Amino acid sequence: MTAAPGGREAASATEAAPAPAVIRTRGLTKRFRGGQLAVDGLDLTVPRGSVFGFLGPNGSGKTTTIRMLMGLIAPTSGAASVLGSPMPQSAGSVLPRVGALIEGPALYGFLSGRDNLVRFDSADPTADPRTRDRRVAEALARVGLSAAAGRKARAYSLGMKQRLGLASALLQPRELLVLDEPTNGLDPQGMREIRALVREVAAEGTTVFLSSHLLDEIEQVCTHAAVMSRGRLVVQDTVAELAAHARGRLVVRTPDTEEAVRVLAAHGVADLRATGDRVDGEPPTGAAADPDALLPKLCAALVEAGVRVRSFGTERGSLEDAFVALTGEGFDVAG
Repeated sequence: MTAAPGGREAASATEAAPAPAVIRTRGLTKRFRGGQLAVDGLDLTVPRGSVFGFLGPNGSGKTTTIRMLMGLIAPTSGAASVLGSPMPQSAGSVLPRVGALIEGPALYGFLSGRDNLVRFDSADPTADPRTRDRRVAEALARVGLSAAAGRKARAYSLGMKQRLGLASALLQPRELLVLDEPTNGLDPQGMREIRALVREVAAEGTTVFLSSHLLDEIEQVCTHAAVMSRGRLVVQDTVAELAAHARGRLVVRTPDTEEAVRVLAAHGVADLRATGDRVDGEPPTGAAADPDALLPKLCAALVEAGVRVRSFGTERGSLEDAFVALTGEGFDVAG
């Protein structure tokens, strides 16, 4: 809506102005030698204060995008800004304000975990050497490595190395934390701990940009997400809005599954599946918009047909359902 300056609409628009972007790209493209197009015209906006999930299968262009954002490689064309400054031109002033773990940690195997962090911190011109020992100890404790701090890094498991890399990104408070597949190599308990740590860091005011191929990870941790596929951006929005792209499924528990399938199909329920005493399917068009009108009618139709209904309801759509609906592709949902 447009309005004259000073009008009520203008004031409302000002009040509702979105938070400034921490990361913004316009037409960002990377083509490698031989013609391989890794990232194709990416327009991405990461709001300040968000936990932003960068989602896509392995090979979809996520890591290449992150490397361009961090100034590690130059784009073929397009533009990127991080913390309001162009990259890679402003890498010297931007990167001290960013913590990052990209493509796994680069560690000195002959040094202990603690000494690795001391060396990383010493290389940071903004780090105060007077508080180094305290900050190193706190970072190790946050990722659960205090007991292993004296062991050589070459003796660490993959999951422990991943934790140590994350600790290096947390040595100082940062405006932006960039994590590329942070739960790689971790067992389920380790994954839960890292996800809890991401939430904790975000609650402290840090914007988190988290790349993952695990839908479950994005859905549990993130407030916003973007979906990449074959180097192109498919969609970006809040996680809630993305999940809303997927219609929830109608679920009925009954011993009379065959009759339930027949009745529901006659009333427009699609993609019906029967497993044990469970029947599920896609509700008719319009059910999401007016469930109070359509769903009771379906339940009544089942009862009138003599179906013994033990439970009846809908399950909300998931990010996995949304991904399939948006791209027509399957996805790795382990997590």
